[in-house]
This record gives sequence, structure tokens and C-alpha cells, in this order.
Amino acid sequence: MNSRQRRGVIILLLSVLCALGAFAGVLSVIGDVNSKVGPEVTAYRVKKDVAPYTPLAPGHFQKISMPKRWLSANAVTDLSRIEGRIAVTGLKAGSLLQSDMIVERPALQPGQQEIAIMIDAATGVAGKITPGATVNIYATFAGERGGQPAQSKVIVSNARVIDVGALTPIDAGRDERADRATEAVPITFALSTLDTQRVAYAESFAEHVRLALVAPGGEPPVKPGDRTYTLDKDK
Repeated sequence: MNSRQRRGVIILLLSVLCALGAFAGVLSVIGDVNSKVGPEVTAYRVKKDVAPYTPLAPGHFQKISMPKRWLSANAVTDLSRIEGRIAVTGLKAGSLLQSDMIVERPALQPGQQEIAIMIDAATGVAGKITPGATVNIYATFAGERGGQPAQSKVIVSNARVIDVGALTPIDAGRDERADRATEAVPITFALSTLDTQRVAYAESFAEHVRLALVAPGGEPPVKPGDRTYTLDKDK
């Protein structure tokens, strides 16, 4: 083997060694990345904005995969967890779904019934009543013939709200009270049978039905003698 051949063999060996070194470097980088990133898991991204207190459905979310170590401990990785739940705050499109964004929808207790009525958006503590809130329900009645004064009555005290619907325009052709309100919100309550009857009566015959939000912690039920107010009580 002459000097030229020996030089070629040495260059070939050096090339092989360099290739092995590069391959080992690539494996080392891949191993380092894997050790830092770790295995991927399923997560869920909000497709589009979801309003607060909206009942959640799978269509609100997009399934994605991302490294487990990048997820927070309260990230939702199983979409069955949204069943029977509502958004506790507004969910922004593109944000990852987390357990502290959702709460269980308030449920009926034994002996209770659901009743939903339309409440004028302007007189129903607009935007402040949420599922789980406690309210007093007031109704005002026009005075009857014979000099009977107009009255304001506490129809139900400490009523529990279990759902708040979307703002809905009132059809003047279907609601004789539409001259006083153009938009209303369907609000669902959990009430006893007697209180359900009271609310249904007020919805049908009262001039106005209004809600008063009760502070957290509640208040004592209104006494029977204090349930009705007329202007002459202030004389």
C-alpha cells in the first residue's frame, strides 16, 4: 500500500468516526429533549368564546395533544368531566380548559320543582343574578275597583336560582306587557310546590315581577305581615 492509499484509508476512517460522533450527538439531543418534554397527553382547547353560566357541551372544545409536564395540575384531560356543568366565568377562545373554570349546575332538592319565568332585563338585577344565587321575588298588582290601593308583595323569599338563560327580545304580539320591556331573561328557580304556584300566579296576573338579590349568607324569611306593602303604610 503506497502513501496515497494509506492517506485515503485514514481519511475514510476519520469520516466514519465523524459520522458516528454526529449520530451519537443527535441521539443525545433527542434523549435530552425527551427527558425535558416527556410523554404527551390529551387536553382540550376552547373553540370560541363561551359566556358565563353556559351549560357546557363537547362542541365547545377542541381536542389537542401536548406534553404532560406542561399542563397544570387542574387541566381537564377527560371531557366527560364537563357533563352537567356550566362555565363559572367567560371562557376565551384558545384557552385550555381547566377544572376551576367549571362548576356543577345547581340541582333540585327533594320536594322542589323547576319553574322558569321571563324577567325584564332592566328590573331583574341585570347581569348580577347567576346560578346558585338567592333572590326575593316581588310582584306589583294594580289597585282593584272600589278604592283598593295598588300593592307590592313578596311572592317568594330566598328563592334559589338554578339557571339563567340568554337575553331574549320580547315579541309584542305575544306579550301584552311588551310596551314596558323590550328584552327579558328566562330565569329558572328551584321552589316548593306552594312557592311555584305563587310565582306562576304572579307571572300571569302581576303588573311587574322583580327580583332582589340577597347577600351571601341569606336573610330570615319575610314575616307574613310584612309580605304586602301599600303606599299608605308610609303615612
